[in-house]
Amino acid sequence: MLKEFKEFALKGNMVDLAIGIIIGAAFSGLVQSIVSDIIMPIVGLITGGIDFSNKFVALSGNVTATSLDAAREQGAVIAYGKFITLLINFVIVAFILFLIVKGMNRLKRKEEAKPDEIKEVPAEEKLLGEIRDLLAARTGSGPAPVRPTLGGSPV
Repeated sequence: MLKEFKEFALKGNMVDLAIGIIIGAAFSGLVQSIVSDIIMPIVGLITGGIDFSNKFVALSGNVTATSLDAAREQGAVIAYGKFITLLINFVIVAFILFLIVKGMNRLKRKEEAKPDEIKEVPAEEKLLGEIRDLLAARTGSGPAPVRPTLGGSPV
C-alpha cells in the first residue's frame, strides 16, 4: 500500500498540481499587494481620500463605531468596502489569466499554422513523372510537361 501511495503522490500530474497551487498562492499575494498598496490608494485619491477597506453599513442600532473592526464587535455590519477591494482583486486576476490563456492560444495557433515538412515523393511517382516528360518531349505535341509539386515547390 505504501508503494501505491508513493506512485500516486509522485505522478507527474500530482507534482504539476502542487507546483500550480504554490505559484497560485504566491500570485494571489502579489495581486492582493497590487490592489491594496497601489490601486486602492489611487482610487482613494480620485474619490477624495475614501478608504474602502473601512466602509460598512451597520445593521444594528447598537453600532456607533467608525472603524470596521470596532463596528463588528458592536454588532452586525455589511462590509461593502472589503467586497469592493476583493472585487477589484478578482477582476485583476481574471484579466491576467485571460492574457495568459490568450497568449497560449496564440502560440498554439502559430504551432498549428506551421507547414508540414516537404515529404519525399515515392519512387514510383518520380518514375511515372519522368516517363510522362520523356513521352511529351518525344512527340513534341501536346502541352508542356507538368511537374508534380508539394507545398508549392517543384519536386
